[in-house]
Amino acid sequence: MATATKAPRGALRTARTADENRLAMRNAGVFALCLVGGPGCGKSTLVRQTLERLPGSVRVKVIVGGDCDADDASRGNRTPDPRLVYAEGPAQWLDAAAVGEALATLDLASLDLVLIENVGTLTLPADRRDLGQDATVTVFSVAAGDDKARKHHDLVAASDAVVLNKIDLLPAVPFDLAAFRRDVARANPSAALFEVGALGGRGLEPWMNWLRARVHKECGCSDVSHWFG
Repeated sequence: MATATKAPRGALRTARTADENRLAMRNAGVFALCLVGGPGCGKSTLVRQTLERLPGSVRVKVIVGGDCDADDASRGNRTPDPRLVYAEGPAQWLDAAAVGEALATLDLASLDLVLIENVGTLTLPADRRDLGQDATVTVFSVAAGDDKARKHHDLVAASDAVVLNKIDLLPAVPFDLAAFRRDVARANPSAALFEVGALGGRGLEPWMNWLRARVHKECGCSDVSHWFG
């Protein structure tokens, strides 16, 4: 009779920590969203544009991987953003323990939303992707080529949404948009796909509408319209 393979002790500890993070945020009524993507895909710009579109009544913190430029998510005004919290992971990415340490410094009861901007990599191990978030978004860039959703189909399959950023570059670079869309649909038919130009704010309304809908679904809030104006 075959013997069941036991999960490594470190993986079990990571999963436990992720569950603890999730429970702490859910008990406080906080919605958590994690963004992953390769270097230069525009995660920080997407985060900044999202923050700009949230009304001041929304209480939000952004947990940023410590390897990111300390001013990255505030690019454009060069003023440190008090909503940013920096966390140091053990390797090239954030892990559940690093996120848990960051959460421990926050008054979760005073927050509505936590955005987790993981460091720039598409090589996240499968057992390190859960940080305690309610939803995961993978960000790709037109500049990186149209094959990325196919090459990283496992990330797409594990995502709730996919963002294709820098669509303003489509006229200038060889990028098969139809093929990219097919690759996303093949890997994850249920994933929402947003094609945006985050730097100029292009195509962000559907993204914000999706975020509002997810908050409503996960938190059971009767009305989150005030979050989005």
